[in-house]
Amino acid sequence: MTDTERQQALNTAELVDETAASAGLTGTLPPDTPQVAGGETRSQWRDVWRQFRSHRGAMIALALFILTILFVSVGPWLWTIDPTYVDIRARNSGFSAAHPLGTDQLGRDLLARLMAGGRVSIAVGLTAMVIAILLGSLIGVLSGYFRRLDAPLMRMTELFLALPLLPLLLLMVTLFREPLSKNFGPATGIFLLIVTAIGATSWMQAARIVRGEVLGLKEREFILAAKSIGTPPHRMILRHILPNVLSPIMVAATLGIATAIITESALSFLGLGFPPDFPTWGRLLFDAVDQMVLYPWRVILPGLFISLTVLCVNYIGDGLRDAMDPRIRGR
Repeated sequence: MTDTERQQALNTAELVDETAASAGLTGTLPPDTPQVAGGETRSQWRDVWRQFRSHRGAMIALALFILTILFVSVGPWLWTIDPTYVDIRARNSGFSAAHPLGTDQLGRDLLARLMAGGRVSIAVGLTAMVIAILLGSLIGVLSGYFRRLDAPLMRMTELFLALPLLPLLLLMVTLFREPLSKNFGPATGIFLLIVTAIGATSWMQAARIVRGEVLGLKEREFILAAKSIGTPPHRMILRHILPNVLSPIMVAATLGIATAIITESALSFLGLGFPPDFPTWGRLLFDAVDQMVLYPWRVILPGLFISLTVLCVNYIGDGLRDAMDPRIRGR
């Protein structure tokens, strides 16, 4: 074998070794996309939904709550009787084809009034919850992140917690009912008054929950790293703090809906809520209490809807709390 042939053989052997080595290295590398490897891409919200589905009570409550929403929103399109229409000739009638759930003492259809009342009660609960969560989250984040604001904001929160809420609500309704009714109309004015009063007196629990979460997040490594590179406070709160406290805020929001519905029903039952021609579930209870011995279903039906809605919202909040807890989600 000549020197030229020997050199070509050596070059060929080196090329084979390099090809085998690169093939082995390539075989150990993962593919560019997870789909090629057959792996499933994981998402936090997908994991939350998977854990939430495993909570049987929360799933049943979610289905019942959706049915209630459809009943109060789609029902009036199917049952077109005016809930405020007075028919004295049909007053105090029982179950019939014309009035499946009967009528009240003025001949108004009870089914139509349940739909209209549920729409108002759920709207009050959602709107008051939004006000309470926004106010509570703002105070909780500011109190937990800025040390100089912690003491005054927490003292204000404790002051509101110490106040008797129902007498305070009654005082607010009594003082501002007439001015708002004159400026915005009876229905809109009372709605604004009720949701503002409930929201302004229901933010304390959310504020304390968010403050506790923020105090824990402030000492985490990624927050300290963001501070070390000079991230301003507003960007720190919006980009790092709020996304990490979203889970307890959502749980507090679901529970806030139930609290707002019960509070509105209590005010309406005391006769300080919406006017008589603007039905809510609490107003239906107030109108039926005088004749509850003769016509018990007038009290049972709105009370059942209030209890069922509040129970469903509480179960949904319980399921969200378990699903958003990372210590439970992986089980």
